[in-house]
Amino acid sequence: MHDRLTQSDIDKMQAEIDHRTLVERPRILKEVQEARAQGDLSENFEYYAARKANRENNSRIHYLEKMIETAIVIEDRSKSDEVGLNKKVTLQFDDEEETETYKLVTSVRADSMQGRITPESPLGKAIMRHKVGDVCHVKVSDTIEYDVTIVAIENVGEEESDTIRRF
Repeated sequence: MHDRLTQSDIDKMQAEIDHRTLVERPRILKEVQEARAQGDLSENFEYYAARKANRENNSRIHYLEKMIETAIVIEDRSKSDEVGLNKKVTLQFDDEEETETYKLVTSVRADSMQGRITPESPLGKAIMRHKVGDVCHVKVSDTIEYDVTIVAIENVGEEESDTIRRF
């Protein structure tokens, strides 16, 4: 796994683990016990639903623990006028004469449909540490490549919409 995560990502994952362990797990186990007490388990939907919720909760806890255990902690060392983590970048796509805005985030916060990309993505790699006015060459594959011009860089930090993805 070895995801490159910020300390803030790890703190949010640990907070979710704590919530799932201290709040969700006891609530779900109580639901399992109550459903089991209803008797015949062969046709007891509540029992199966509660057990499924328990498995999903435990799976998420295990996943987050593994992410934290194998994470490589990174810091953004970009200057204020350079593209870096937690910065919104407006790009001019030279071939199409369109502009789009993206935010660079860690892999657990990435969502390309919401304009959040990682520094490891082809576009992210191409624009990292560049400044306004720089033309960057993006190579997606041997046959797909294009140029973008950095129009604006805005340091927005972490936002409420930067939630940790569900896998």
